[in-house]
Amino acid sequence: MMKTNELKKLLASATPPHLIDVRTAKEFHDVRIAGSQHMPIDQLDVAAVRQITRDHSEPCVILCQSGGRANRALDILQKVGATNVHVLEGGIGAWISAGGDVEKAANAGLPLMRQVQLTVGVLALSSSLLALTVDVRFALIPAFLGAGLTMAGATGWCGLAILLSRMPWNQTPTSSCSLPN
Repeated sequence: MMKTNELKKLLASATPPHLIDVRTAKEFHDVRIAGSQHMPIDQLDVAAVRQITRDHSEPCVILCQSGGRANRALDILQKVGATNVHVLEGGIGAWISAGGDVEKAANAGLPLMRQVQLTVGVLALSSSLLALTVDVRFALIPAFLGAGLTMAGATGWCGLAILLSRMPWNQTPTSSCSLPN
């Protein structure tokens, strides 16, 4: 794990690290650290990352929103022999909270995790009210939502976030996944 203050120092150095952002195209489009390369977790170019880590002494830092996807990418890369690869602790969210510089799109929409929170909140509130006023079986919906949030917290995998990321309002033109030499 690399802390935000460590990354700030490295980015200001003469030999900055390679930054690989494994978030969705929409997340990357909306906000990113300048100079980061977009390579969604499901399109992770293992050979290119391994080549960078073998040919360059600079570290490679994997970025995502909060650290879950970056840690999965790190596991994949370590299994194929990539070295000098790190994960930014707390992800882009921690970077922004620590005052790190980011590039933001002028037309950035609502962040994906806020969309998840709004969806779960509206469904839980409305189904709870329906359970109190219409039929007690509506209480199964907030129970299902709670189970989903528990699984997402325990595993870092959120099915609702994946579903929402595929919605039309969360789509942007695909970006290049190429890495610099």
